Amino acid sequence: MPGVSSFRSKIVRGAIGALAGLLAAFAALASAELVAGLVRPAAGPVTVVGGAVIDRTPAPVKDFAIRTFGENDKTVLRLGILSVLALIALALGILALSHRRAGAAGVLLFGVIGAAAALGRPDSTGIGDVLPSAAGALAGALALYLLAAKAVRAPAPAGAGGENAAGGWSRRGFLTAAGVTAVAATSAGALGRFFTGRQGRGAVASRDGLVLPEPASPAPAIPVGAQLKVPGITAFTTPHSDFYRVDTALTVPKVDAGTWRLRIHGKGVTRPLTYTLDQLLARPLIERDITLTCVSNEVGGPYIGSARWLGVPLAELLKDAGVIPPSRGGKADQLVARSVDGMTLGSPVEDVMDGRDAMLAVGMNGEPLPFDHGFPVRMLVPGLYGYVSACKWITDIELTTFDAYDPYWVKRKWARRAPIKTQSRIDTPKPFARPPAGTVVIAGVAWAQHRGITRVQIRMDDGPWQDADLAAQAGIDTWRQWSYRWNSTPGGHNITVRATDGTGQVQTEQRTRTIPDGASGRHSVFVTVT
Repeated sequence: MPGVSSFRSKIVRGAIGALAGLLAAFAALASAELVAGLVRPAAGPVTVVGGAVIDRTPAPVKDFAIRTFGENDKTVLRLGILSVLALIALALGILALSHRRAGAAGVLLFGVIGAAAALGRPDSTGIGDVLPSAAGALAGALALYLLAAKAVRAPAPAGAGGENAAGGWSRRGFLTAAGVTAVAATSAGALGRFFTGRQGRGAVASRDGLVLPEPASPAPAIPVGAQLKVPGITAFTTPHSDFYRVDTALTVPKVDAGTWRLRIHGKGVTRPLTYTLDQLLARPLIERDITLTCVSNEVGGPYIGSARWLGVPLAELLKDAGVIPPSRGGKADQLVARSVDGMTLGSPVEDVMDGRDAMLAVGMNGEPLPFDHGFPVRMLVPGLYGYVSACKWITDIELTTFDAYDPYWVKRKWARRAPIKTQSRIDTPKPFARPPAGTVVIAGVAWAQHRGITRVQIRMDDGPWQDADLAAQAGIDTWRQWSYRWNSTPGGHNITVRATDGTGQVQTEQRTRTIPDGASGRHSVFVTVT
């Protein structure tokens, strides 16, 4: 049946082309990973293209990704990029069976895109960053061209050993070339991971060997009663493993503490300064319990955590550089912090120097900072959302003005100034829980960093507001736990919470989105009492 034979031949041809394309893509990515491991891991094509995608994604889409995928948003992005590359590789492989040069040129085009993305990254170190993408593109184009050539070789005479005349391709030649490509790409990828790991081992060793000094100003002991003994309530101090992470770093930077430097310069700086980590650690350190909140935290959301931080008072560093706050005639009203990956965050100089415990943190919960949270040094300013204050992997501080410069998030329509809004959350019972009738303990946390919490109230359905019991307050820069004993009755009930901060401001019921300066509204849960 000629029709069936022709259809089968097309299927075989398509499968061969698709396999050739996938193998070529594998060779391209593996070769790029090898060169990136030798040059600079952050210049790998998936990393730089992923970073470019993140930078160009509209703020509402980023906010959706954080809400939907949480801390897995980077994994989802990587999988998305690889899936798109796989689909394009399939198409290029099929194209190459008829037009080898066009297929190879398509692979080279992606090398150009990767190289352009590498040069356009804010942390680019120059022309060397194009090498991983260029090497990957050349390897992939060559692999696709050779595999396609093997696949379309004229068939051998009938009965010739090792040759399959169906579809006009050389089985033995193609499979040999495919095997060689797969082995070579696997070896290149393994070597790339080895070299990348070797570069990171210095950073790991520097963290493992770091001994944090004792603070000159230790944190007060957490008051007895700050942690309520209520099942399901959030811990007062958040362990490293549970502390939220929201940033744009597709690959977590691993910075060697021995080579790290911090530069302070800019408008109003009379004495530009550069510090090593050892020089920072030699200064008097402060230790404080501070709660951090992400501006992407929805009402009742999880992107908040509290830790005991050890660091250098930031205001003292600025004073040593000759900086004075704008309220006293200073020239700069914005402090722009830059990360090793090029991220920029802008903080009000007045807030940093108004006496609050703004710091360059080197320790978290008694240990050097984890890499995920900014090792070796990160910035913290109590009372401000993280996107305007909590620069991780910080390496540069520039004094400037809000009129002169828009940092990363401000360019994407987020507010320039972002004090944390008064918020509260019900931790227990969970939404749609079915507690038995009788006494039900409702509990959670409330926060208004740098103002403190003075009152928390609960409302059942449309009833009156009732005062909850407050846990001991550890300080105005931390969250505060609360609880309420409810004599429940059978049926469905809506539980709502609101807090009052230290200025007397009651948490608003008006719902707003996280963009541009943080969500507002009151958290509520629906439960069915049985």
